[in-house]
Amino acid sequence: MTKIKATNITWHEGHVSREEREELLDQRGALIWFTGLSGSGKSTVAYTLEHALVQRGHLAYVLDGDNIRHGLNKNLGFSAEDREENIRRIGEVGKLFVDAGIITATAFISPYRADRQIARETVGEGSFFEVFCDTPFDVCEERDPKGLYKKARAGELKGFTGIDDPYEAPENPELIIDTSKVSPQEAAVTICGLLESAGKIPELND
Repeated sequence: MTKIKATNITWHEGHVSREEREELLDQRGALIWFTGLSGSGKSTVAYTLEHALVQRGHLAYVLDGDNIRHGLNKNLGFSAEDREENIRRIGEVGKLFVDAGIITATAFISPYRADRQIARETVGEGSFFEVFCDTPFDVCEERDPKGLYKKARAGELKGFTGIDDPYEAPENPELIIDTSKVSPQEAAVTICGLLESAGKIPELND
């Protein structure tokens, strides 16, 4: 539970509504929450989706796990408590982006179901889309883009998800993608279809 330290504060409503911002952008704010093991393709698909959306004339942005830890969350480690706070902060940032009308993708391992559920509740049903990159473990480890599996196997990296820390797979995600079977471009097309069906972006033939 996050300890509340801020007191004597008041929420201020602006003069421009979310609906007005969305009308200006011709899209509806949404948070696409990619989750999966390291090497499962989260960031690759997220950035491919961002590019596809921008090509279609939409405002999109990726909140990547490593990038966020360079700044906003650089004071957090990888303990269960710090992971919880990491995801809590991203959920709050995602909520702000959605309120701004931006189609936002997050690429975090986010291994615990409870933390992802809190993020969903923070952003709100209808604006939160969980995409599970369900890429086989051996494929993720073989890719090992950052050399983390190798370090974890050698005992040089403790608390690594999938090796000595658990990953709790989503039970009811909006979408499941296996990046060993589909390309990032194919995955992006599928997610765009999901956003179209949800009324977040217009269909291409509209």
